[in-house]
Amino acid sequence: MEEIAFALDTFYAVMAGALVMFMAAGFTMLEAGLVQKKDVSEIVTKNIGLYSIACIMYLACGFVIMYPGSYIIEGVLPSILGTSSFGLSTSLPNEDIGMPYGMDYSQQADFFFQVVFVATAMSIVSGAVAGRMKLIPFYLFAIVLTGLIYPIQGAWNWGGGFLSGTLGYSDYAGSGTVHLCGAAAALAVVTVLGPRNGKYAPDGTSLPMPGSNIPMAALGVWILWLGWFGFNGGSELIVSNEASAIAVSQVFMNTNMAACGGVVAAILVSLIRTGKMDVTMAMNGAIAGLVAITAGPSAPSGGESILIGALGGVLVYFSILFFDNVLKLDDPVGAISAHGTVGILGVMVVPFTSDASFFAQLIGVISIAGFTFIASLLTIFVINKVLPIRASDDEQYAGLDSSEIGVEAYPEF
Repeated sequence: MEEIAFALDTFYAVMAGALVMFMAAGFTMLEAGLVQKKDVSEIVTKNIGLYSIACIMYLACGFVIMYPGSYIIEGVLPSILGTSSFGLSTSLPNEDIGMPYGMDYSQQADFFFQVVFVATAMSIVSGAVAGRMKLIPFYLFAIVLTGLIYPIQGAWNWGGGFLSGTLGYSDYAGSGTVHLCGAAAALAVVTVLGPRNGKYAPDGTSLPMPGSNIPMAALGVWILWLGWFGFNGGSELIVSNEASAIAVSQVFMNTNMAACGGVVAAILVSLIRTGKMDVTMAMNGAIAGLVAITAGPSAPSGGESILIGALGGVLVYFSILFFDNVLKLDDPVGAISAHGTVGILGVMVVPFTSDASFFAQLIGVISIAGFTFIASLLTIFVINKVLPIRASDDEQYAGLDSSEIGVEAYPEF
């Protein structure tokens, strides 16, 4: 029976990882649909490249940083000297890749399930910098974020670090560890990068820059919605006993209901404020609902999940307007709001449905956002000094498809 349970849990982890991997397609479609048509090929290339870089860097060093055998500074700075998971194979025991604890599924399944989370965090950055960031600097930043920054803060939660191991921080599937991390990194890059040309009038008024393909963006949201069942449901990690099977079922239900709550809330807010139902806000409402429930999807009831998702839908609406109209931070897809602002909400609502501490959750938010933002800001500052990250005015006018890729997504026949 133990072998059957091991095989079942390994298969579950791999299939959940495959669902999360499919979210990469969702991010690609969402971003391609919301950017201008002259930048679509470039954003597609960004996403294919970042996923590949994330996987390589996490295998090279990220995995053993995030799940260290020991710490240089206990619970804070993982020890990675002499370790790598490049040689990860069926012949190696856990200890040889920096994972001294036993698991209910294979090492390879654990790696695969974790690596797709890393790519998700980097995908958040991709959407926020769309339309004006050059590819090579973007990929250089991806190397640092996925290989170093993300794994260090990830170790604080899922690697036995000070947040979960000492303070009792609770983040089931990563509202903070994944989504807030990605959004904080995106905020740092956008701060240095600046807005797209033509986004703001001389008086500071935000000007509309319509996306190229709303149905494509909507397809991206549907793919993300589907993939989120692997994101949250897979984070239960096992499904081979009655209790875990019931927990997985609850997580699936709550994840779905939160997304529905987010959509309805965003639509209602848009209708009340403008008299129209903004489809882009509806899409961000779905993502906000999903992000909001991610930190604690197993504890709430279905009704509570709708409420949590609805809070996310309302919050993302006003957060997008605040970043755009007040802070003048150009985020073409609303990624910083949907994953960052709502990521904070997701972490902070956990104590309402569990025994988590508000203090521990707050320290988690400050630690993850603060470390990621500062580390990302320093990284992108250095990259920008060596290799300018911003496309020139002429390049932006012509479109990054022309200057960076050489292939237009929508050629004029």
